[in-house]
Amino acid sequence: MPPRLLMPKNINADAVRQLAQLLEETGLTEIEYATGAFRIRVSRQQTVINEAAPAPTPGTSAAGPPVSTPVAVPALTEKAYDATHPGAVKSPMVGTAYLAPEPGAPAFVSVGDRVKEGQTLMLVEAMKTFNEIKSPRAGVVKAVMIENQQPVEYGDILMIIE
Repeated sequence: MPPRLLMPKNINADAVRQLAQLLEETGLTEIEYATGAFRIRVSRQQTVINEAAPAPTPGTSAAGPPVSTPVAVPALTEKAYDATHPGAVKSPMVGTAYLAPEPGAPAFVSVGDRVKEGQTLMLVEAMKTFNEIKSPRAGVVKAVMIENQQPVEYGDILMIIE
């Protein structure tokens, strides 16, 4: 039996289902709805598979029709963080966030890691330039609020360090 996703009581499961249905109907890969402090983001990944061609080398992609693959949904945490949290590390720009220095490499930091002030936490790529996001303080990584290669907006919470 597959594991059941437990949602906190304040999450509207119907709203999540409606957003997921919109993704399916429109062919989008991500949709977000926010009102006040309430925010829901639903996303899916698409994988490109080409069985006739050899595996792509880093920096290239395989050609072929996109195939939707199931993606593990991270468990929702009971503790919600917002932009006013004193340990919130926010994105200083619009771009794509990378949690590791290169594909296949371990992440710069993970939940539970102790970090020093000025330590690199991740990269945000904007206009073909990779910008290091450094820890504004020493502490422990309590939450990583994004996924690898996720588009981020200015002011989005990337991590929580306490």
